[in-house]
Amino acid sequence: MKELFLANLNQIIYTAVVILVLLIIQSIMKKAANRIGKQSEIHVTRIRLMFKYINILVTIIAIFLLALTWGYGAEDLALIFSSVFAIIGVAMFAIWSILSNITAGIILFFSFPYKIGSRIKIHDKDLPIEAVIEDIRAFHLHLRTLDGELITYPNNLILQKAVSLVAKETSADEGKDAL
Repeated sequence: MKELFLANLNQIIYTAVVILVLLIIQSIMKKAANRIGKQSEIHVTRIRLMFKYINILVTIIAIFLLALTWGYGAEDLALIFSSVFAIIGVAMFAIWSILSNITAGIILFFSFPYKIGSRIKIHDKDLPIEAVIEDIRAFHLHLRTLDGELITYPNNLILQKAVSLVAKETSADEGKDAL
């Protein structure tokens, strides 16, 4: 056991350094996403969704760096990653709308001007919608119409349609007299 440890001491040290650096980078990215979310008054569930995306990104980077550390050549990793991404690419082509909704969800996280509780109007020629935003998810928005109907609206469509703000979200303190 001791010989095995000593024989792989460099890889163990590099592994520890890679994990430490990636944990620091992950922490910095999460703090940045949290800060942006709070400054933009983004709902906590959307911030947690960004945390999931950050975790996935850091995990992929960790797998790549640790494989290099433990002796896999760049050519081997390139072959593995290109094969995996080719399979994922074919799968995503088959389900491209899911990928576009995830991408739109990321864009909505950083630049969507409306919040949960805002009443919006989606200007669609065929089916105009006026509703209150109940939730913003990775793939879709939950909208509640004035009639009480729940509509799930895809994120990629909300970026393609004109949307106007009818009424801002109401807070619990709104309407109270100042002391």
